[in-house]
Amino acid sequence: MQDELGDLAKFRQVPTYHTYSLGHIHLYLLLVLSSSTSLRAASRVMELVSGFFHLPLSVPSWYTGRLWLLRLGYYKLTRKKQKATDWIWIIDHTIQWGSEKCLVILGLRQKDLPVAETILNHEDVEPIAMFPVTSSNGQIVYEQLEQAVEYTGVPKEIISDHGSDLKKGIEIFCQQHRQTCHIYDIKHKMAAILKRELKDDPDWNEFVKLANETRRKVQQTSLAALAPPNQRSKSRYMNVDKLVKWAIQVLCFLDQPNLEVNQDFDAQQIEAKLSWLAEFRPQLLQWHEMVQLVKLAESFIKFNGIYRDCHIDLMQVEGFEAYRIKTIRVREELLEFIAQQSEQAEPNERLLGSSEVIESVIGKLKNMESIQNKSGFTGLLLSLAAIVSKTTEDVIQKAIKSVPTKRVREWFKQNIGKSLQSSRKEVFGSLKKAEQKWDEFQMVLD
Repeated sequence: MQDELGDLAKFRQVPTYHTYSLGHIHLYLLLVLSSSTSLRAASRVMELVSGFFHLPLSVPSWYTGRLWLLRLGYYKLTRKKQKATDWIWIIDHTIQWGSEKCLVILGLRQKDLPVAETILNHEDVEPIAMFPVTSSNGQIVYEQLEQAVEYTGVPKEIISDHGSDLKKGIEIFCQQHRQTCHIYDIKHKMAAILKRELKDDPDWNEFVKLANETRRKVQQTSLAALAPPNQRSKSRYMNVDKLVKWAIQVLCFLDQPNLEVNQDFDAQQIEAKLSWLAEFRPQLLQWHEMVQLVKLAESFIKFNGIYRDCHIDLMQVEGFEAYRIKTIRVREELLEFIAQQSEQAEPNERLLGSSEVIESVIGKLKNMESIQNKSGFTGLLLSLAAIVSKTTEDVIQKAIKSVPTKRVREWFKQNIGKSLQSSRKEVFGSLKKAEQKWDEFQMVLD
C-alpha cells in the first residue's frame, strides 16, 4: 500500500525532540498556507486522508499545527537578509480591534522583480519587519523604518498608500536618505481620483443612496439576483467599478423587448424596484468611461511597473481615450501623476508601482484569524511572515530545528504583550468575583 501511495520516507523523519515527522509538518503547513484551510480543518483533513487510505500516521492537533506555523513565521521574519542597495519595501498598517496597529514591511530585491506582464505573488516577497504599536504617527513610522534599515540596508524604493502617518514617516525617511524614492500605490491613487470626482457629485450620491435602498428592498425577494453589490463601509471608492457595472447590466436586462414574458421575474416588481436606474443613463455612461480609464491605468502599472516615460506607453493602450469633460480631466490627471512617478526611475530602471501584494497578505492573515481578529493581535500575527516567501522542505526543517516554542512566546510577550482577549478575561473574571460578593451580601440582607 505504501509503495502504491508513493514515498512516505518524509513521514519517518522525525526531528529531534519532536513527536511528529517532517512529513506531518510539511503537509499541515501546505494545507494552511497553500489551500487556505483553517487550523482546525487542516488537522481534520489529515485525519480523514489518513483514515481513508489506511495510512499508519498519527494526526497532530490544530494547536500543535499552530505552533509549527508560528515557528515558521518567526524563522522567516528573523533570518538574516542580504544587505543591498536595490531593496524595495512594501509597507502598510494592519489594524484590528482596540488601539493596536502593526506596521508590516515586506520586501524584495529590484533585480528579482517579475518580468513585465506578470505581478508579484506571496512567494516573491520576504518579511522584513513587523512593528506592533498602540499608537502611531509620522515620527514613530520614521523610527520603525530606520530600525528596518539594520536588516536590509537603505532601500531603493518604498511603496505605500498615503495614510497620514505612513506618508509623513516615509517623507522624513527620504529626506534623510536621498537615494530612496517613495512611490504612491497606484490602486489607492486611483481611488483618490474617483473620490475627488464623485464625493460631491449630487447625481452619484443619489445613485448610491437609491442602490443601497434597492438592495435592502430586494435581497429577501424573488429579485435578489438583481440586487446591487454590497457597498464597503471603508475604501468605498475602490468599489465604484462593481456598482457601475451592476447598473449597466441591469439596464441592459430591462431593455430586453421580451422582459414581460420572462418567467423568472415579475415585470411589475422590476418596474417598481429598478425603474429608477433609467434616470441615470447619461451619468452611467460618464462614470463607466471614468472607471475604464482608472482600471486601464491601474492594470498597466500593476503589470508593467514604473519606468521612465511609461505614461507615453499608457497613452497608446487601447481604450484609454476620453470624450467627456470630466473623463478628459481624469485622463489628464492620471497621465500627469504617472509621469511624475516615472521621473523617480533611473534610465533603464523599473520600479514597483502596486502594493497589492501586501493587501492580499494582510487579507489572508485576517481570513486565517477568522473571528479571532476581534480579540486584537494574538500570536497568529507571526503567521503573516509564514505566508510570504517560499516554504520549502528545507525552510521548514530549519525553522523547526532552530526555533523553539519558547522563542515564539518570548517574541509575543515582547512585541504584543497582553492580548485583548486576555484583558477581557481579567475584566470579567474580576466581575464574577464581585457578583459572588454581591450574592453573599444579598443573602445577609434576606
